[in-house]
Amino acid sequence: MIRSRTDPVEAVTDGSAVEVCCDESGSDGENLTTGNTDVFAHGSVHLPMEVAAAQLREVRDRIRSPAEEYKANILLREKHRAVLEWLLGTSGPIHGHAHVHLTEKPFFVVDRVVALLTDRGPDTALTLHREGRKPFGNERWREFLETGNNLLRTRKNSEDAQSPVAPFFRTVDALLRLPAPEPVGEILALLARARPRADAYRARIHASPELFPVLNPLMPAIVHTSAYWRRAGRPVTLVHDRQNLLTDERVAWIEKRARLAGFRLVVAREDPRILLADFLAGTARKIASDELNGQGDPRLTALLRPYVGASSVWGDARSWAALGDTGRTRPP
Repeated sequence: MIRSRTDPVEAVTDGSAVEVCCDESGSDGENLTTGNTDVFAHGSVHLPMEVAAAQLREVRDRIRSPAEEYKANILLREKHRAVLEWLLGTSGPIHGHAHVHLTEKPFFVVDRVVALLTDRGPDTALTLHREGRKPFGNERWREFLETGNNLLRTRKNSEDAQSPVAPFFRTVDALLRLPAPEPVGEILALLARARPRADAYRARIHASPELFPVLNPLMPAIVHTSAYWRRAGRPVTLVHDRQNLLTDERVAWIEKRARLAGFRLVVAREDPRILLADFLAGTARKIASDELNGQGDPRLTALLRPYVGASSVWGDARSWAALGDTGRTRPP
């Protein structure tokens, strides 16, 4: 049963469920190609309330900032580097008690486009993402990603229902006229033949926007987070920072899909566990984004690696080799 959103946060004391607190970083809604970030991170922490409160006080004592509300961006300042390393390190407060699910936004767009327009599995999207940019160049590839993003967005506006369809297929046709190694050309040809699917999707969105936007990474991240914490066989209750996306209908869907014992939304500043999850999500997003763009800090990447979930939606092979512990994780 879903508890009221106004219920105070209560710790589970009878051992029947694992209570996990969550927050995210890098949300640009369904704008995954021209937003402020190229990585979305969903952090989760499992700690008793009193322990989290004590650890949050420790963070404050170490940073000594006059800010009333601490967020991840404070930890990312160079002068607080030692505090960040302590937070993520083996002697820090969340080591062994936290998890982060990462989403590489450009790959997520490719994956969703391939899923909508073809009957191929995720390996096809992974191949297109990894091998598509090089033969076409950054500008043409960026156009493919942006038109694909626009095709899938569910936002209602004054445009005609079919307006995002034509630009996407013009882009695909233009790429097909350029030399490209196989199987990239074969995959693009599959997409080019899928206009009826795209038309049907846009007509459906125009008539009645879908309850679950296919391009918003938050909802699948919550499902993956729940699966991680359920791995020991115990029921899981999630406590999440408030999000406009998480309407009552969507919360009900998440609770059922993620097989949760409970799900409730609270104001982040009222729960120190959510603030710790914010620290993890925000710092993980920045560390992972730097690694994705070839500017990674080896020390911070190594500290983040134990937290990164195996089910993270990540397509770039080089950065995943650094972010994912190859002994326990693999690309999607």
